[in-house]
Amino acid sequence: MVADPVRHKRSRFAPLTLLLGMAMSLALAGLAPARNPNEREIKPAPNALDPDEIYDKDGNPKADSKIWVLDVRFKPLRSIKVNVPGRGEQVCYYLWYQVINKTAKPQIFVPNFELVTHDTRMIYRDEILPTVLDAIIDLEDPSGILKIKSSNSITRDPIPASRPQAIPRAITGIAIFTDPNEPLPRDAPQDKQRKAKMPKLSDSNFFSIFIAGLSNGYAVTEAIGDAKKEIVRRKTLQLKFRRFGDGALRRDEDIRYIGHEWLYRASDLEIPPEPDKGAKPPEKPPLMR
Repeated sequence: MVADPVRHKRSRFAPLTLLLGMAMSLALAGLAPARNPNEREIKPAPNALDPDEIYDKDGNPKADSKIWVLDVRFKPLRSIKVNVPGRGEQVCYYLWYQVINKTAKPQIFVPNFELVTHDTRMIYRDEILPTVLDAIIDLEDPSGILKIKSSNSITRDPIPASRPQAIPRAITGIAIFTDPNEPLPRDAPQDKQRKAKMPKLSDSNFFSIFIAGLSNGYAVTEAIGDAKKEIVRRKTLQLKFRRFGDGALRRDEDIRYIGHEWLYRASDLEIPPEPDKGAKPPEKPPLMR
């Protein structure tokens, strides 16, 4: 009996077609696992200041834990040159990241990013720059599959909980940093002279990006030298980077991730006071800012 060559050819390629269809479906749903070798994935880890255990004896997130922590994926810090409204052409640095919720229920993620240089002693905070974000999306996700969010828009919807044994759903965001000491085309001569004397982000060879908001964990400690003053420390992820080569060349490949740490870092959060038991309860619960 002679085999049907058309049927034989179709059956040989059917598995490949099925796999490609599944991969596209996962990507459209935001479920595709990391495949880029430049992406790093960081799991939650305990700290001595945690109010409770994060995982059970089998390594799964505890449903009744007082503390929750999100998983994180990220790429090393990158740069892009954008014509920023009101500033002109400017070099902007950005951190591409994804958060994954493996806890028992959806969690609201209100991120706070700080880039801190350890050698030049400078602090750069995440900025909301729509024009820059659009340029980054055109570069990182031109098809719009990932639905990349800013640090504002990512707070609007809770991060959905990923079911055990299921492919986790990742929500993608971008943190943007600019250097206020970099000269801009519109700068007056005196501003250019002042900025020339200031340290630049490109001068730093050792820096970290601190990410708060990945957990509800916090601890209240006494201020150093002032026992009457209390400081709220939030559970924070520290991403450590080192620059190899000449920073003046601004090569992204010279910036390399060298490690991370989960720690409790001082913040400006305020703990709401204990309510008076005899007082009428407020219509809405007090919030920490």
